[in-house]
Amino acid sequence: MTDQRPDPDALLRELKLKEETRTGKLKIFFGYAAGVGKTYAMLEAAHHAKEMGVDVVAGYIEPHVRPETLALLDGLEQLPNKEIPYKNITLREFDLDGALARKPQLILVDELAHTNAAGSRHRKRYQDIEELLRAGISVYTTVNVQHLESLNDVVASITGIAVAERLPDRIFDRADQSRRICWSGSRRARSTGPTRRPGPWTTSSP
Repeated sequence: MTDQRPDPDALLRELKLKEETRTGKLKIFFGYAAGVGKTYAMLEAAHHAKEMGVDVVAGYIEPHVRPETLALLDGLEQLPNKEIPYKNITLREFDLDGALARKPQLILVDELAHTNAAGSRHRKRYQDIEELLRAGISVYTTVNVQHLESLNDVVASITGIAVAERLPDRIFDRADQSRRICWSGSRRARSTGPTRRPGPWTTSSP
């Protein structure tokens, strides 16, 4: 009888290829205005993931968020910010190289549409997140509706406020999940379920 056992070297090569081509999952916490509780909801979801045994790291959380939101950082590993000198001040940015070196299963990165400081590897934070995803790291992130490219002009015509930081629709198109967040009367972030932008778009429930 012919020996049909698999070649161990071939199996190792196959496993290595699968590992190299595995991409992370992207979940976007989506709000209609600043302060609706996107970061709060993201941090709550991160604690739930950690309880389920996921290796979670807070990569970058905006420092101006509410105290009750920052309190949710307790119990989560936090990646130090990258300090970038700019004129007479020091800017603090997400440390992409530090995140790639740490390589958690899941990382939290606030403010998806943010423009990075000069001297950063990528101009936009969403490009940092794309690199994380390619490295196999899953990402939770936040963004407001007015930053989405296809809706920017519509929102500006309603509010009278135009924002310079825009997010390409393709980032939403590649998201594995999104959650629309609004305030509840109890001042806690409330998730209202999957949300869709105009046009072809698919999202799954958490």
